[in-house]
Amino acid sequence: MGIWFMMLGFNLLIPAIMLISGRLMQNTTPKNINWIIGYRTAMSMKNEDTWAFAHKIAGAFMCKWGWVTLAATVVAMLLVIGRSVAVVSIAGCIIMFVQLVPVIAVIPHTENALRSTFDKDGNRKGESVC
Repeated sequence: MGIWFMMLGFNLLIPAIMLISGRLMQNTTPKNINWIIGYRTAMSMKNEDTWAFAHKIAGAFMCKWGWVTLAATVVAMLLVIGRSVAVVSIAGCIIMFVQLVPVIAVIPHTENALRSTFDKDGNRKGESVC
């Protein structure tokens, strides 16, 4: 049973990180565009508007999928409670790999939102530039 609790703890780390970082990204966008902290892609770093927009979109995505991943993780781990160490370990590893899907999916989701809202120079589509 100890391995089950240990694996549950490890499996809850990714959803917890998604929830915490998603909430932080939504509410406290890094003030300066930088290459160290935040959602950093060429499009998101065009200007302050794209920087803030990317953090709001990525943060909302991570919060939403953090809750989904958390619930799915708990359910999946409950299905293997009381099973052998091998079954719990394999299930835990599979769960961790599946949890990485939304972590990686945040990038195309946010980039598509950026491209649909901004032109290639970082100006909002539909707004005239003087």
